[in-house]
Amino acid sequence: MELLKEAIPHATRMGVLWNPTTPSHPRALQAVEPAGRKLGVQLVMVAARTIQDFAAAFFQMRQERVDGFLAISSPLITIGREPLAQLALEHRLPGMFPFKVNVQAGGLMSYGANLHDLFRRAGIYIGKILKGANPADLPVEQASKYELVINLKIAKALGLTIPPIVLARADEVIE
Repeated sequence: MELLKEAIPHATRMGVLWNPTTPSHPRALQAVEPAGRKLGVQLVMVAARTIQDFAAAFFQMRQERVDGFLAISSPLITIGREPLAQLALEHRLPGMFPFKVNVQAGGLMSYGANLHDLFRRAGIYIGKILKGANPADLPVEQASKYELVINLKIAKALGLTIPPIVLARADEVIE
């Protein structure tokens, strides 16, 4: 949320796209709400359970006059990356996504765990189990490598100028 606010400093209202069927989302919303208050941004919670719900979600965000949106990480957001990117562009709404694949599909920016690193580490974990380790004895691991990806082509299409300080923090810039 903070990175999105830095990229869109004039933003006062942000949509939060979430999926009520994703078990972790109520807790994620609890974490996003204080961030919005801290940044002085009014949050508009917009639910989408399926890809077919995206059009109505974007219509609601436009009706609510949000300046941008944050897509909470879920399988739906990853699977529906192309329609999400297309709707964001059609509605001229800058969005912050959870993964690089969302930006490669045409989203504005993402900040999240590096999926290749997660998959590699999962393979190591599985290797330990296959060599006889008891899964109950293995520590729970969290992502340790995160990446910020910005799509300047989309920023230009949205009429946005990403501040140099945000660009300097990016791990990858798509032009």
